[in-house]
Amino acid sequence: MKILTTGAAGFIGGYLIEELLKSGYEVVGLDNFSKYGRVEKSYDNNPLYTFVEGDAKDTELLKKLIIDCDHFVALAAMVGGIPYFHHYAYDLLAENERINGAAFDVAIYGHQHGRLQKITLVSSSMVFENANEFPTPEGAQLRCPPPSSTYGFQKLAGEYYAKGAKAQYGLPYTIVRPFNCVGIGERRASGHAQVGSGNIKLAMSHVVPDLIQKVLKGQDPVRILGSGSQVRHYTYGGDLAAGIRIAIEKPEALNEDFNLSTAERTTVLELAELIWKRVHSNGKPFRYESDEPYPHDVQVRSPSVEKAARVLGFRATTALSDVLDEVIPWVAEQIKVGQI
Repeated sequence: MKILTTGAAGFIGGYLIEELLKSGYEVVGLDNFSKYGRVEKSYDNNPLYTFVEGDAKDTELLKKLIIDCDHFVALAAMVGGIPYFHHYAYDLLAENERINGAAFDVAIYGHQHGRLQKITLVSSSMVFENANEFPTPEGAQLRCPPPSSTYGFQKLAGEYYAKGAKAQYGLPYTIVRPFNCVGIGERRASGHAQVGSGNIKLAMSHVVPDLIQKVLKGQDPVRILGSGSQVRHYTYGGDLAAGIRIAIEKPEALNEDFNLSTAERTTVLELAELIWKRVHSNGKPFRYESDEPYPHDVQVRSPSVEKAARVLGFRATTALSDVLDEVIPWVAEQIKVGQI
């Protein structure tokens, strides 16, 4: 089986391609290195892997690549942490819509003229930005108010691309929604402004690497956006990749959507203290101060994982403590070489 994946050089892409190659699939990865710049991956020389440098909006290039592929994982997108939603409010909407339009145009073409069986769309937990059901099940995005951020709104629109392509052209799909993916590989994004938090300049990424960076660089008290009571489910990249692979493989996933997440519920304050205790193993007391939160900092993002377990047989099992044991040394090394 041959799988085309856009966003191949990205954070989730790295975990996903490694998982697909490990499972014996032939993979074609496309990326233009627009976020992190040129990166090398451990699997670059794997005989099952072909990397193509190109733009995910280049439909002519994508048509050439997809014609002999069985599956298409639409992963390419502009994506970042909460500050990102404000700095790039228009670009996130416009650019990601262009990427989605190209992806589905090409998927329809591949299904009609090639051997493409299905498109797997990697959406986002931000479709549940204004959810009021917790834990939030699949389908709640149709009942709650639409997302307030342009990023969340665009991700919800992407899911409608999938439904529209199925309704009009018969294109089979699966939608997967990662929840707070955590792992190694989130470097400072190329060309993006930095955000100050106390005495630290942060990469515009996500809460885990940013908090690790603060603690490793000696910030005390640690500055946290908002009260720290925000609830998240920090899901290991390796678990997420396995969930996406299973969603590609399982016939039961056809034309369905799935929350892919750990069931472990953690507040930002609990996360910060976990990181602090791992870095300061000498028992130095943890202290924090709260900064003004961003408007799109959702207070509770807590998914139901029942459908993924029942239909796919998928459970994210890696504990946050184990994830931190992997990520903290990696962030420390990236600080040393100036990548974060």
